[in-house]
This record gives sequence, structure tokens and C-alpha cells, in this order.
Amino acid sequence: MTLRPDSERAPWVLALDAGSSSVRAALHDRWGRPLEGEAASRVRVQWRAAPPGAMETDADALLAACAGAIDGAMGVARGAGIAPVAVGMTTFWHGVMGVGADGGALTPLFGWGDTRAGEDAARLRERLDAEAVHARTGCWVHESYPAAKLVWLRRARGDTFPRVAAWLSLGELMGERWLGARRISASMASGTGLLDLRAMRWDAEVLEAAGIGAEGLPEISDEPMRGLRPEMARRWPELAEIPWFPAVGDGGCATLGSGAVGAGRVALTVGTSAAVRVLRGDAELVVPPDLWCYRLDARRTVVGRALSNGGNVLDWLQRTLRLPPREELEAALAGTETGARRLTVDAALVGERPPLSSPGDVASMAGMTLDTTAAEIARAWMEAVAGRIAEAVRAVERAFGPAAEVVASGGALRASPGFARIVGEAIGRPLRLRPTGEETARGAALLALERIGVIPDAVAFAAAEVGAGE
Repeated sequence: MTLRPDSERAPWVLALDAGSSSVRAALHDRWGRPLEGEAASRVRVQWRAAPPGAMETDADALLAACAGAIDGAMGVARGAGIAPVAVGMTTFWHGVMGVGADGGALTPLFGWGDTRAGEDAARLRERLDAEAVHARTGCWVHESYPAAKLVWLRRARGDTFPRVAAWLSLGELMGERWLGARRISASMASGTGLLDLRAMRWDAEVLEAAGIGAEGLPEISDEPMRGLRPEMARRWPELAEIPWFPAVGDGGCATLGSGAVGAGRVALTVGTSAAVRVLRGDAELVVPPDLWCYRLDARRTVVGRALSNGGNVLDWLQRTLRLPPREELEAALAGTETGARRLTVDAALVGERPPLSSPGDVASMAGMTLDTTAAEIARAWMEAVAGRIAEAVRAVERAFGPAAEVVASGGALRASPGFARIVGEAIGRPLRLRPTGEETARGAALLALERIGVIPDAVAFAAAEVGAGE
């Protein structure tokens, strides 16, 4: 598609993507295309990983990073003479933190990879009918979800728990601090494991087991928020009175933004972690027993499987093995065969998420000899990650039928053509790799454009673009 001059591309929306690795903000035109010549304003996210099992960050610092990313994008907007008409936001699913009555943080923000609630999750599975909970909420009773983390927090930080007025994730914290609205989207609510997906209300049984009441959770609504608080309005006067849409889960936005929607398409994203997803608009909500199910919004769901080990394994390999430069490594990967030297690898550097998780999961490797090379080790680890991805694709296909096309995105696949080829070999078909990046931010922009009436249907629009070979 040939882009028209900026004046013909209005209206513009601002998309904020607060992922688990970085925060970025960028301007998108009426077709969801980013402004050319200006990289997305990006700030890295810092997580604390100690003690073992922890994945937490300072919520105020992360909020400041989000504001800094918007500062950068608005600087670009002012320089280009662009005034956004709406803000779309997307954040990582499953984060949780406690705030006091004044909105101040009483706990760190805990991420999906925090495994310290493992024992508490096991006890919850004894108390609850875990299969029934999964069927209602789309989420497993597992430490990666907030329900188990709340039980752990009450046990580990009992002096703090009673002072918490509300349990939020990053998206709701932005709404509260910047716009004075304690609101959670259907999408973010669905990733908590606390929502009855069909009734669209907080699940009373799970809330009771987690030790909280519905009054401690935000209002569920996809309606826009307006009216920045005075200090934020002074910072971003152009955004003060336009609609800000509550944050949507990043996995849903990545699927939409990649265009991996419509019959016969499966979305694969490999960034820090990995996920295989399908976007559904079924009249009757479907929750397959071996897949999770979250909402994109009140009308559409995202179904799939997430893997904790993806691009983080490649980063670990590069750091630990001191691998050669990219061009040299790619040539070495091309020169090694599948199953090189019969190395056996379990790549669970980070504890896997359900249904693959099991207590005490750790990574392992066997079959090395004195002449095993770094490239052979790297390929074997890549094959192990690719095998888990292929298993996830097969699980989705069992539930929804064969996929004619796997539309892939994510920095790990773009950074290594060799890894992308290994993944395609494991799945049994070449990947259709998206060339541009920033799919998650684009998904948030497309949803905002749909909600202000510029695009009639964001899913149909994204599907048509990919079908036309965009």
C-alpha cells in the first residue's frame, strides 16, 4: 500500500505499548501505519529477578517509563504538526500490584514469570475444581496468574495485604494516576484468572479463594477515559480531552497487529517469550481444555498457548556461549543439521506456563563431547524451543482445524533467519514472517481507530491487508 502525504493520513492516534521488555509509543495514521522516519520512542523495562523465582519491578518507575515514552512520541507529533485524536494502550497480561486508598503503590508490580506462589497455586488446586475454573475463566489455577499471587502475598506480606484498597495491573495504574479512572478493560480482566468470561463479571468462587472481594478490583469497561489530571494535562495538553482507551492485553494486540487473523491463520510471536494464538469471534465462547482463552474485547477472544522460553533463550546463548557475530553464527547454523550431534535439550530456563509446567522445571542438556561446538549447542537449544512452539501450533490446530498459514512476528525471529528456519522446520511449513515489527502497538492503534469509527472492523481490516500481500 502506497502511503499518502501526512495531511491525507489523518486522523492520527497515539499507541502506547508497555511490554515486559520495553515501553514504546508511536503515532499511527488512519490505516494503522506508523509515522515514517521516526523510530518509536522506547524505554527499557527493568525487572528484579532475585530472590529465585521473583519477577517484580517498581511500579512508579515503570509508570515514569511509560510517561517518558509518550513524551518522546509527543515531541515527534509536535515537530510533524500532528494532533492525535485518541490514545490506544496495550500492556502485558497477568501483572498485579496493590495500591492504597490514595493510589500509592504498596507492593511492587509482579509479572507473569514470578513463580514464588507455586505452593499456593497447588493448595488452590486442592480447594477448587481447577478444570471448572479453567472452563469459566479461560485461565489455569497456576502461579503465573494473579489469583495464586494474591494468596502468596497474603501469606508472605500479611502486614501489607490489609492496607491494599485495590489490585491493579499497569494499565489500570495509568488510568488511575493520569486520568483519575479506576477502570479495567475486558481484555486485561480476562488475563487475571478472576473473570467469568461468559458472564463478564468477577468470579465469586475464585475471588473468595484468593481472599479478596470485587470491591478491591476495578470496574470492567472498555469505554474511553477522558480528562487528564491537571499535572498530566500540562505535560500533554494535546491529549488532555481526547479519548484514552483502557489498556488491552499485549498478546491480543500483537495478534491483531500482525494481521494473523481470519480462517486458516495462526499467529506466532517470539519475543522474550513466545506464544501461538488465534483470534476468534465465535457466537459461543470456546475454551479448549489444553489452551488458555482471554478476551480482546467483549465480542472477540484470543485463544492459544504461551511459552516462557523464546527469545530469552537466544539472549542467554549469546551471553553464555560467547557466540560469534551474527553473520558468522547464521552461516554456522546453516551448516549444522537438525538434531546435530544428538544433543538433547530441555530449554526451560524460565519455568514454563501451563499446561506444560511441572514443579521444579529446570533446563538441561545432555550428549556433549569434547568436539561439540558452540554452534551445535546453539542449534540444539533453538530446536528445543522450536519443538515447544510446534507443539503449541498442533494444540491450536486440534481445537480449531488445520492452519494454512502461520503468520510470525517478534524480534527473535527477525534477528535470526536461522532460528526462523528452524521453527518453520519444526512446524512443518515456512513461516510468513512480518517484516516491520511493532505489531503490538499497531494492534492497539487499530482498536482505537475502530472505536472512534475510522475503521469499521479492525479484525476484517487487518485480515484483508495480509490477504492482499501487505
